[in-house]
Amino acid sequence: MSQLPLNIQISTLPNSPGVYQFYDGEDKILYVGKAKNLKKRVSSYFTKNHEYGKTRILVKKIVRIRHIVVSTESDALLLENNLIKKYRPRYNVLLKDDKSYPWICIKKERFPRIFPTRKMIKDGSEYFGPYTSMGTVKILLDLIRNIYPIRTCNYDLSKEKIEAGKYKVCLEYHLGNCLGPCEGLQNSTSYERQVDDIREILKGNFKSSLQSFKDQMKTLAEEMRFEEAQHIKDKIEILEKYQAKTTIVNPKINNVDVFSILTDDAFAYVNFLQLSHGSIIRSHTLEIKKKLDEKDEDLLQLAIFELRKRFNSESKEVYLPFKVTVEPQIKVTVPKLGDKRKILDLSIRNAKYYRQERFNQIKIIDPDRHTKRIMAQMKKDLRLSEEPRHIECFDNSNIQGAHPVAACVVFRNGKPAKKEYRHYNIKTVEGPDDFASMEEVVLRRYKRLLNEEQPLPQLIIIDGGKGQLSSALKSLDVLGLRGKIAIIGIAKRLEEIYFPEDSIPLYLDKKSETLKIIQQLRNEAHRFGITLHRNKRSKAAINSVLENIDGVGEKTAADLLKKFKSVKRIKEASFESLTAIIGKAKAKKIYETFH
Repeated sequence: MSQLPLNIQISTLPNSPGVYQFYDGEDKILYVGKAKNLKKRVSSYFTKNHEYGKTRILVKKIVRIRHIVVSTESDALLLENNLIKKYRPRYNVLLKDDKSYPWICIKKERFPRIFPTRKMIKDGSEYFGPYTSMGTVKILLDLIRNIYPIRTCNYDLSKEKIEAGKYKVCLEYHLGNCLGPCEGLQNSTSYERQVDDIREILKGNFKSSLQSFKDQMKTLAEEMRFEEAQHIKDKIEILEKYQAKTTIVNPKINNVDVFSILTDDAFAYVNFLQLSHGSIIRSHTLEIKKKLDEKDEDLLQLAIFELRKRFNSESKEVYLPFKVTVEPQIKVTVPKLGDKRKILDLSIRNAKYYRQERFNQIKIIDPDRHTKRIMAQMKKDLRLSEEPRHIECFDNSNIQGAHPVAACVVFRNGKPAKKEYRHYNIKTVEGPDDFASMEEVVLRRYKRLLNEEQPLPQLIIIDGGKGQLSSALKSLDVLGLRGKIAIIGIAKRLEEIYFPEDSIPLYLDKKSETLKIIQQLRNEAHRFGITLHRNKRSKAAINSVLENIDGVGEKTAADLLKKFKSVKRIKEASFESLTAIIGKAKAKKIYETFH
């Protein structure tokens, strides 16, 4: 497929948080950015006058835009950092001022220090992150320091120097924030046990620390040391309230490929997420055009092989929505719950966004293909023998049987054909009888089309349940059209769709395009019908006011309304102006009535 114009690529972006990537004409990545709203952020590059020269040059070079949808803005920030570090786009290097995101370091040393840093030094120290902001890091470190007495000094606490008495405890010791390892008041075993618990907290695992504190609290309470037990209880509450993770997904999910598939009649969309060290480093959606009625399993199997080969993936585990046969050395997991299921759901969401984006683009650049797809889907959903290119929908309108009218609206190729809409005044029915009214209108409509040799619709929709549908069928029987035109009824309460001679209704997915078009037809018929009904009620009300005057009949009322347009203006008219239209005798009666 040829490259789409930028305005179409931008107009079909989702209004969701995520990461966008700009590519040039040679398909080289230029820039990676994050956004709370992808469409608004990307659009701003092309609508603003950029003062910064590099940005103007960047915008001129953009030919293609790709994006990855994530759950939150924080996730977008982390994902942006991962992608920048992986691809090193030219304009990111220039625009981000060599800044990196913060990490928490557990220093490789005796009595390890724990501190924030933006630089990773390969000296055996452990690093956790990256975090979305230094503020997040400070909150986490404050949490740790409120729970564990960890040293903050940068002394070399070797065994020899401590035994030589080189250091003295500082204010932190007297405040209870440190247990004084510099003077040998805390041994390395006890200190390392604290560091082990902190390490688990940084991984998002609070179980070990909580259990340890609960055991301590129970022991202190049994020993009647209630003040110390309360202090431990406060720490437990702090831990239980703190909810945070250090990466986009669970850090235990490492070196995994995630695949999901979404299909319709013509295409399959397979999304691929590649995870490394708990973070998404790649997202790609593959569109596959169906040639036969291939199964989802076959298409997914083909896509897994193609995408892993294309991106040189060496992951030994894949998460899939269902089991398929893959290379024997690869472990297949079908997640049902927890973090693994969440990451699979994220992949499915990316596939849905890509599919919707393609539909929106097709609407603009190839509307006929869009129409064909919708018609094919309606044919399948409604079990029709042919595509419903011509649809007609009927609706009745009356209040307590007064002024009954009906409306017929026409859709061609899924769009309203308003010039073909028709209003009907009910002629043969007295009183509020919707069933008989529907029977009359359907008979009149298709008797006329047959007499005039006009083309009949492929689908008739009746606004109502089984009763209304049965009434319409009687008219089709009279005209010999039953079985020649598909007909359904739609009941408003639960949007049930009824078929002739089938007592069990069909329930379409609330988001299905077929249901949306049926609802649009029903709503349009109701709107069009109620317009005529209101006009008739209004006209009847006006006529009744005038005709209640002695000596004023229907013709006199019509003459007055033709001239003055409303009852209000007739009331305000002078005796002379009334006389000029209807004569002196009638004018006197009307003038005296209103004055």
